[in-house]
Amino acid sequence: MKSKPEFFDFAAEVGLTKHIGSLEATKKLLTLCDIENAKTVLDVGCGAGATPAFIAREYGCRVFGVDIKARMVERANEAAARAGVSDLVECRVGDAQDLPFEDDFFDIVITESVTAFPKDKQKAVNEYVRVTKPGGSVGLNETTWLRYPPEPGMEAWVEQDIGGNAKPQTTKAWIALLENAGLQEIESNVSPIQLSEEARSLMGRYGCRGMLRIFRRLIGLYVRSSNYRAFVKNLRRLRFKGRWATDCCFRCNTNINFSV
Repeated sequence: MKSKPEFFDFAAEVGLTKHIGSLEATKKLLTLCDIENAKTVLDVGCGAGATPAFIAREYGCRVFGVDIKARMVERANEAAARAGVSDLVECRVGDAQDLPFEDDFFDIVITESVTAFPKDKQKAVNEYVRVTKPGGSVGLNETTWLRYPPEPGMEAWVEQDIGGNAKPQTTKAWIALLENAGLQEIESNVSPIQLSEEARSLMGRYGCRGMLRIFRRLIGLYVRSSNYRAFVKNLRRLRFKGRWATDCCFRCNTNINFSV
């Protein structure tokens, strides 16, 4: 039996990666990770490829991306081609909990709105560290609870709105995962965001032409897919107002010789 489509299947069809936080949050994370001195970067959970293309174009780095969805990987490689950086970007199917790369390979490993999803978050963070060179950086932009436990019903809404089975952590829990992986010099910045600003931030990430392409695909998907129409209806039912998310930036300079 074919499984029921989920948020990320729909997102892959329209070529949309939904990060909590704007392109400015991505830039801040890259700066914290010393992007100016990096040659190789891994974007775990690259989605439709906006971030890999941006990094390659702006910084000239060799960028690899992995995503668990094959359709997302196709979109990511398409995005690199449109940006004229196919020679610098390579995206492939991969699981954050079992990255398809050798040890000590990257100068920087980043994830954005990704580590909330793996069932074994510690295993995923350990993988980020494994593939990072000694002295390199691991950076996370992740959804974090401002207050915990959250208001009744809020966890269900977050799972539905972010997609999949997202399990945001508290700041303390995120830092513990990083420390347990042997990371040092951990820098944490917690910044409340406004949900009303999230849609506007997409324009900065994709540009006018990119957003027009996404909207055309969204309309087509809504017309032809009863599953997508049901998803949108359910999302509206679950939506409510509330302070629930933050954009968190962590700079984690790795030292592989550090023993946990």
